[in-house]
Amino acid sequence: MGYKCNSKRENPYCLNDMGRGDSWRLFRIIAEFVEGFDALSTIGRPLVTVFGSARTAEDHAEYQLTREISRRLAEHGYGIVTGGGPGIMEAANRGAADVEEMSIGLNIDLPFEQQGNPYVNLPLDFRYFFVRKVMFIKYSMAFICMPGGFGTLDELFEALTLIQTRKIKPFPIIMVGSSFWSGLVDWIQQQLIKSDKVAEEDMLLFEVMDDPDEIVKYIRKTVVF
Repeated sequence: MGYKCNSKRENPYCLNDMGRGDSWRLFRIIAEFVEGFDALSTIGRPLVTVFGSARTAEDHAEYQLTREISRRLAEHGYGIVTGGGPGIMEAANRGAADVEEMSIGLNIDLPFEQQGNPYVNLPLDFRYFFVRKVMFIKYSMAFICMPGGFGTLDELFEALTLIQTRKIKPFPIIMVGSSFWSGLVDWIQQQLIKSDKVAEEDMLLFEVMDDPDEIVKYIRKTVVF
């Protein structure tokens, strides 16, 4: 006989009630996909997504660098997409807003941290992370990964995995900040590659850069429209 939990206090992931409301939840998931597809499919310009920490302060060098990179890309006609929140996301949206270009924020409903920033001119709200990540992947032609936490790493490795497994076509993934990302890159080389967890050529799936001129030039060269 299977285990039955008596209360949510005993086990918040109690399986007794699994299935209740799941069918209705599917309608909400579908609605989020439809809303996202309808809003983003008609943008009519290449989009670059910028990931990074929501906790980066406005006076931090990483905030200023993000704003500069996004502004330069927007000046060349690229729309900027972020998670719509504060920190690095705000900086990227702000860079696009500085030149009155497309600034998209895919906001996520969280119990803490996430609040929409005022520099977004196309806001979309999501409840489900996986729906939101589909929108990032489907409509972006390049990813810029600024220093960030678990969320940034999740988004980075989602993109790398999909390209590695050929589920999506390759596109530029730029990790900005060699001092921040070098430890991760070293770990990939020393642990994953040496133990045959990933292939040597998988290191070609991303670039590590510091200079905004180099970053903008690289994206303009690889994402042509």
